[in-house]
Amino acid sequence: MMDLGNKIKKLRTEQNRNLMDIANACGFSKSLLSKIENGKTVPPISTLMKIADALGTKVSILLDDQQRSGTIFTDKETSTSKMVKTEKGYSFFTFAVERSEKLMQPFLFISRKKEHDSKNVYSHNGEEFIYILEGEMRYKVGSSEYTLKPGDSLYFDSIEKHTLIPITDEVKYVAVFTQSKASEE
Repeated sequence: MMDLGNKIKKLRTEQNRNLMDIANACGFSKSLLSKIENGKTVPPISTLMKIADALGTKVSILLDDQQRSGTIFTDKETSTSKMVKTEKGYSFFTFAVERSEKLMQPFLFISRKKEHDSKNVYSHNGEEFIYILEGEMRYKVGSSEYTLKPGDSLYFDSIEKHTLIPITDEVKYVAVFTQSKASEE
């Protein structure tokens, strides 16, 4: 699997665009993009979605090269052993990463209270669905706040600012994003 940073850099250079172009399109600094490209930091999913939008691609294409279509089966072993740990206090696993042309982007998240940075506020194009498997968290969408327990879910427009605060030490949940094309040129 080609690593994420190299993949982003390769797509960017193939499009003859510099770091500044992409950073500006995403609304963050050139140095952050440089760190991501050099593998010094693993960005949160919302940042990845912005980069994918700016490059005219999908998150799943950034995360995997093994292109497949049709039905993708993932066993529990795989989803738990291939979790990617970020520096933002959570780990994630991307389901059906091999299927690049998918309409949904499903993820398994594990958020840890003691490592969690509650200053992380996310906003990106599309819609989002989350379903709690284990643990409890508070989830804020726009100006509304919800307390979510196992079996609870939320469906919202992900352009609305959203953030989560784990209540229990660990929260495990499934999140499904749709990624709408930012702006059709």
